[in-house]
Amino acid sequence: MTEARPAAAASASLWERDRELAAIRRAVDDLCADHASSGSLLVFRGEAGLGKTALLAETRRIAEDRGCTVWSARGGETLKSVPYNVVRQLLQPALVTMLPEEAREYLGDWYDVTGPALGIADPGDRRADPQGVCDGLVAAVRRLAERDWPLVLLVDDAHWADQETLRWLAAFTERLHDLPVLIVVARRPGEVTGPRARHLDAIAATASRSVTTLSALTPDAVAGLTRATVGAHADGAFCREVWAVTDGNPYDTVELLAKVLDSELDPTEGSAGELRALNRSARGGGLVARLEGLGIDATRFAWAAAILGTGITVDLVATLTTMSREQAARCAELLTSARILTPPDPAGGRSSDGDLEFVHPLIATAVYHSIPDALRRAMHGIAARIVTDLGLGAAAASRHLLQVHPDDDAELVDQLREAAREHLAVGAPDAARQCLERALQEPPRPEVQAHVHYELGCATLLTAPARTIDHLRTALALPGLDGAQRVDAVVRLSQALLHNDQLEQAVRTVEAEAARHGEGPARMRLRAVQYMWEGIYAGESATPGRSARLAELAGACTGRDNAERALLILRGFDAMTHGENAEEVVEACDRALVNGRLAPGLGWTDTEWGVELLMMLGSSYAYTDRLDRAENLFSEALRTYTSAGWSGGHLALAHAFLGLAFRRQGRLVDAERELRESLGIAERVGRGLPLYWSATCGLVDTLLARGHVDEAWSVAGQYGFAPPYPSTIVRPDTRSVRGRLLLAVGRTEEGINELEAAEKAAAARGGHNPVLAPWTVDLVRALAGPDPVRAARLAADARRQAERFGTDTAIGEALRCAAVLETGRRQVRLTAQAVAHLEASPCQYEHAAARIEHGLAARSAAELDRGLTLARSCGADGLAHRAEQALAALTG
Repeated sequence: MTEARPAAAASASLWERDRELAAIRRAVDDLCADHASSGSLLVFRGEAGLGKTALLAETRRIAEDRGCTVWSARGGETLKSVPYNVVRQLLQPALVTMLPEEAREYLGDWYDVTGPALGIADPGDRRADPQGVCDGLVAAVRRLAERDWPLVLLVDDAHWADQETLRWLAAFTERLHDLPVLIVVARRPGEVTGPRARHLDAIAATASRSVTTLSALTPDAVAGLTRATVGAHADGAFCREVWAVTDGNPYDTVELLAKVLDSELDPTEGSAGELRALNRSARGGGLVARLEGLGIDATRFAWAAAILGTGITVDLVATLTTMSREQAARCAELLTSARILTPPDPAGGRSSDGDLEFVHPLIATAVYHSIPDALRRAMHGIAARIVTDLGLGAAAASRHLLQVHPDDDAELVDQLREAAREHLAVGAPDAARQCLERALQEPPRPEVQAHVHYELGCATLLTAPARTIDHLRTALALPGLDGAQRVDAVVRLSQALLHNDQLEQAVRTVEAEAARHGEGPARMRLRAVQYMWEGIYAGESATPGRSARLAELAGACTGRDNAERALLILRGFDAMTHGENAEEVVEACDRALVNGRLAPGLGWTDTEWGVELLMMLGSSYAYTDRLDRAENLFSEALRTYTSAGWSGGHLALAHAFLGLAFRRQGRLVDAERELRESLGIAERVGRGLPLYWSATCGLVDTLLARGHVDEAWSVAGQYGFAPPYPSTIVRPDTRSVRGRLLLAVGRTEEGINELEAAEKAAAARGGHNPVLAPWTVDLVRALAGPDPVRAARLAADARRQAERFGTDTAIGEALRCAAVLETGRRQVRLTAQAVAHLEASPCQYEHAAARIEHGLAARSAAELDRGLTLARSCGADGLAHRAEQALAALTG
């Protein structure tokens, strides 16, 4: 190591950072080389004072010298609860230069989703989907990066960034392979737990080898820095003591040497003993003592600045401390001279909303924690009032309200509840949760407490089902929730129980509440929800008499309101799953619509009934051969969720069920695309949920239909498609698909066992739709050799059930099943009948399979050729290959 100061260094903290600076230059060079170049990520990790901020400042200098656009932001210890704080800072340079219409043009469809989070648009009426806001911010920065290439993003003190920013940053860094952006992140190790830690870990994982852990300076570097600062005459013993006192920490070294100059200490061995005393005044108690030495007014000013954290102005501090403007200005000058506060460095890209900041986060932390606890809480309360008086809203004041001492303040509870609503409106449920949990500590008035628990349960519904259950149960046990709000709380509790894989308790919860009500809209809604949860239960026992009671209840419904429409949908779905007449299923579903469309209040983003009901409606159409209606419904879901920015579980289900509709139509390539998209979203939402199973099962089924057996087996292994299965039903049927997969890979005995389990589950549930759970065809094929008697019995039963259901697809599939057990003319006749039915159905894959089977049975090149054409149009590569082989053998 050399003792000479690096020529390019803009800060003493850049001593011995040659390797890091070289990495920065390479990354900037790569970014500037080509507009189509991949992005890159650098992470600098190190304890406080090791020079992370200096590296970011040098990155800015290098990048701007190369003509790059540079945006920067910094996390703050007291600002972690402010959602989107850091990403807002980051995008300010782009946003402040745009007129509203320009911002709308650049953000496109994402403007209404991301605008409220970025503070450039008012929130809509609905709560925003956090995943949708995150995806919208990714898309927004992508568009801005194209405009401002080459773009460099700098994030300092990422360990103090808010959760919402870290979630966006983790998602954005995952997409850097096709984004020409350089991101440089600086953070301390540790410091973080929970979701914020997981996001930081994800960012580091993306950076991989580009994560650098900074080390302290060596004695040689400290000696060089000492002589460069206090003079070349500093002797070796003095330099070694500087290193020993500061442990080679660059920040502490610079501060100590500044004090050496201030005190005019002679840099010789004889003065080295005084260094430790000087160093103690740089941090912790020593810094506090130094601050107190500046006087009570300066101390109060510094405390107020630490409370504000950002946007520190003389006027704002004067208001917070009740000083005069002149007093406050004198204090600011004094603190600046003492190197405690400083004007923002324009070269650092700092926000211009304040004209002061702390020289270093270490100083800000020490000052903040030096404020007496009671006074600190009181000052936060005053700061909250100032923010509110400025018209910035309850959400902006909430970070201060969270720190106020609980004092049975009803007004504070109201403010926190309003802040929670504002946070939910911009897609920040965790911030809303913090506000409502703090409101409970106040505590609320008895008549309000149930409402706070209810709102808290609603805030955590999509993120923490177990916590939601506790809060909603508490809300329902307290007085205060009445009428429609109590019913809504019960429905939400049942939804949380469902998402927590407690389906039976969900059913019992709404059943018990329904019993408390007389006949009317509330009871009707609760009974409908009960039937809905029972309808998606995958257990092997059905509630006795359930279908009969549901049929009787729905029989009196005319569809005059949404409760009746819900019951009609549930009746249609129940009849479809049990294989009742398909025309009656469709008739019930059609009666639930208004002029062929979803009724107001029953739309895809309406929360009263939930998405499950509409998925049941679409499924009923999909399995009764009304595939055009199913496709229209699921396409509408996709459009609605996309435009609303709902890109979490709801969007995953929309893709999965649209994939199901395409799979039923025989559009296998389209189906695979939708299901892969669904699975990618479901992976972000979380494994093990019903939507994850729907995406995985549908993809395996589609790959098998395409003849891609090895890939289907790989997907099953990668995504855990194996028992135990979820307690909710999955479409397509999990056991049927798993059994077919096992047969396809040659694990025949296991495949038969799985298909027999599907048979048992269907029998226990009191009915079987052979199209919905198509285990029969595969089981008959597997048993045709070892147990032909049982296979024949199954085939005959499947045909009876198909004729009862009455669709061309069901009957055609049953005829294909029966033909497996026949030979000669009878097989030819049965396959011909199957072709006739399936030709009339909208399911082209099954039609192609029947054509090929008929061509094989009849040894007809013409039929094989028609089947081959159909198979190719479906994307069924396996079927097409089979037809090609048969044609080659037949034509020689």
